[in-house]
Amino acid sequence: MADEIRLAKLLAQRGVASRRAAESLIEQGRVTVDGQVVPVVTLVDASTQEVRVDGKPLPREPEKVYFLMYKPRGYITGRDDPEGRKSVLELLEGVQTRVEPVGRLDLDTEGALLLTNDGDLAHQLTHPSRKVPKRYLAKVYRTPDESDLSKIRAGKVFLEDGAAAAARVRIADTTDGTNAWVEITVTEGRNRLIRRLFARLGHPVSKLRRESFATISIRGLERGQVRPLTGNEIRRLRDIAAGRKPSGAGRPRGKGFAKAKPPKKRPGGGKRRRRG
Repeated sequence: MADEIRLAKLLAQRGVASRRAAESLIEQGRVTVDGQVVPVVTLVDASTQEVRVDGKPLPREPEKVYFLMYKPRGYITGRDDPEGRKSVLELLEGVQTRVEPVGRLDLDTEGALLLTNDGDLAHQLTHPSRKVPKRYLAKVYRTPDESDLSKIRAGKVFLEDGAAAAARVRIADTTDGTNAWVEITVTEGRNRLIRRLFARLGHPVSKLRRESFATISIRGLERGQVRPLTGNEIRRLRDIAAGRKPSGAGRPRGKGFAKAKPPKKRPGGGKRRRRG
């Protein structure tokens, strides 16, 4: 039926939990549909079926909200941590709606982190097929030479879980010593990818900051600050999630682009001779 969706997706839409956490709730038997415990793959129609979590009815679907955080180092991006480490969710003072991070940033990595209750958009932005750009600044030991940079650009750095995809990279700055700040834009979401990539080339990373995610930049934010996204930024995210190139994301389709001009006539009306 057209109105049926996966149960985990419904829970995420209603702000109960992220899609992955919702699947865990279903597996634990804490979710019922019309009074029955059901498997994770269940399809439901919320307009005709009664869904409960821990015996309580689902809340109404909240308004979609979108935020950008400048994540500081020393914070995890999960909600619960058995080690008791600080979570970025502790920094969401004043945000009343339950939101989840879009993707992850390591404990020792800082920078751009999107948070939203729009589970569909978050799922699309983190799906490998979308190749969403993520731009980082990495402080590395010893300035990489052109050979190393060429390997990164060509996708010829081989890691234990396969070659890293081709990435844009440049030397942004050099320090007084032999270290350098390197700007790199990747489209993968593999665990600790950039740290492993540079370590493989003999340039261990000492500091790592994500400057932007899907073109949304932390410019103007201080560590720990959170701000709502603008309407244009939300449109850009939706365009990128739909597969539009980042360079054109957020712009009106078919408007504002210069039309091709017809070729000028040559004096005398003659045709331009092709060069053979």
